[in-house]
Amino acid sequence: MSRGHPAVFHSRIASLPLVGRGKVRDLYALGENHLLIVTTDRLSAFDVVMREPIPGKGEVLNTLSLRWFSRFESIVQNHLSGIDPASVVLPEERNEVRGRSVVALRLQPLPIEAVVRGYLIGSGWKDYQREGAVSGVRLPPGLQLASRLAEPIFTPAAKAAQGEHDLNIDEAEVERRIGRTLSAAIRRLSLELYSKAAAFAQERGILVADTKFEFGIDAQGTMRLMDEVLTPDSSRFWPADQWVPGHSPPSFDKQFVRDWLERRADWNRTAPAPELPPEVIAQTAARYQEALRRLGAQ
Repeated sequence: MSRGHPAVFHSRIASLPLVGRGKVRDLYALGENHLLIVTTDRLSAFDVVMREPIPGKGEVLNTLSLRWFSRFESIVQNHLSGIDPASVVLPEERNEVRGRSVVALRLQPLPIEAVVRGYLIGSGWKDYQREGAVSGVRLPPGLQLASRLAEPIFTPAAKAAQGEHDLNIDEAEVERRIGRTLSAAIRRLSLELYSKAAAFAQERGILVADTKFEFGIDAQGTMRLMDEVLTPDSSRFWPADQWVPGHSPPSFDKQFVRDWLERRADWNRTAPAPELPPEVIAQTAARYQEALRRLGAQ
């Protein structure tokens, strides 16, 4: 994976109109009904895009998402069109899309991050310390950092504008924003997908501490799973043999970069980000590759 392929910070597809660039993905219009989505090697931390790419990262995210979409297709429809990305660009642009792209249906994204937590970490831990609850879900007293929850919990968040943090909300707020029927469907699907993925991952030595799903509505009114699924960017993956309640385990994701940044007293979490040292880039890339190695099997 990525051997011989240069890292891609910005894709350059001149043959299609650029719709926009997110933190990681570049979107191109393919007629009125489809998008070419190119997953680059960009990495963001604390909502700031780093200046250096992580080689192979985009291929890892794309490959893992495709495998999870396939694994879940009997449970929920997804945004994939089945069109080969290499077939919609010019021959000289195919290296830009190879291994890191999909052609997706255009959907109306729901304004909700469907977050499921099996362990208490991140913003969930902060909410618990402050309120004894996460997104309105009351939890028992005495839990520690990284505690395993008795049952996975659905803790939705409202999508924020780029560069801002998502806001944890409760299910009543989800119902207010998208209606009771969609809210119930998202909750049920998210918990089912998480439970199946967590069992699959644990067999391979990985704990899925938490993850987020995104859903959109197609032209026929059908809700579909979209964006990315159970990747190191959308999830916390912990090595099962290093999990100890009370301590934050190492992760197969960008936590290595976050930890390095947090030790930089001269950075205030605004752009531009400090330059990442080569060893931080290499070790971060290795963590993404390890996640793929463990979870990429069909």
